[in-house]
Amino acid sequence: MAHRVEQMAYVGQTPWHGLGNQLSANQPIEVWQQQACMDWDIKEAPVQFMDTVDETQSRLITFPQSKVLYRSDTQAPLSVVSQRYQVVQPREILEFYRDLTEVSGLQLETAGVLKGGKKVWALARTGHSATLQGNNVTNAYVLLATACDGTLATTAQFTAVRVVCNNTLAVAIDDSTGAVKALHSTTFDAEAVKRQLGISVANWDTFMYRMKLLSERQVKHAEAETFFRQLFTNPQLHPSPKPNEQAMAKTLSIYNGRGRGAELGSSNGTALGLLNSVTEFVDHERRARNTDYRLDSA
Repeated sequence: MAHRVEQMAYVGQTPWHGLGNQLSANQPIEVWQQQACMDWDIKEAPVQFMDTVDETQSRLITFPQSKVLYRSDTQAPLSVVSQRYQVVQPREILEFYRDLTEVSGLQLETAGVLKGGKKVWALARTGHSATLQGNNVTNAYVLLATACDGTLATTAQFTAVRVVCNNTLAVAIDDSTGAVKALHSTTFDAEAVKRQLGISVANWDTFMYRMKLLSERQVKHAEAETFFRQLFTNPQLHPSPKPNEQAMAKTLSIYNGRGRGAELGSSNGTALGLLNSVTEFVDHERRARNTDYRLDSA
């Protein structure tokens, strides 16, 4: 499944995939650890292999340059890494937010385990938000995520994406401006990350400035048609490239009122509406073998 969620906990709106344990607001970190299934440890063991000497004898040989990471609760293997690899435990991801929620006023919103334990994340609402035209509210979150399969450094950043699955995590991480990353070749220092993250709040202001510009840019119907025609025309097709009429018509209908939130003042007849309609088409409508394949490639 494209969402790759093993278990998660959340506050507020149910995630699109319908999975996870819903919590009331302001639960302690210990409750989040249990309900998000983040109360296990990543263990280490040497890499070993069996060498067959002959038909009656074999010997176990250790490969000293690498180690196996596995789950303490299920003993399921997670990855093979170098001896220099520094593990960040699932508990540490949630512990990062303890003082932020108890003292600084942040509220945990989602947290969970992906890909059988190879990735974990937690997301907290900062309390900062901005309202575009038509009461379209965008929230600011602090995300902390890590992976033990070599696909992601331990990453902390501000984001406007409510992370609830592998796909939304990928979208949030893709916009890495201002992110603080701790490589797994170094020890994760939560306090140092918080200090570094504190100076990057301006990225949220920059993001909202751009969103407001898009929401205030009025778009005429002819402009929208021209935009979609250019977007869905492959200029590499010679000598006379033609647009993908089916995709163009579908996206234009989303923009013209059939899309999610298309009637909001921030999207109705604006450049932000163009952006939202393309996003909805790619995420939910584009032709694909199945929904999981489309979401995974989005």
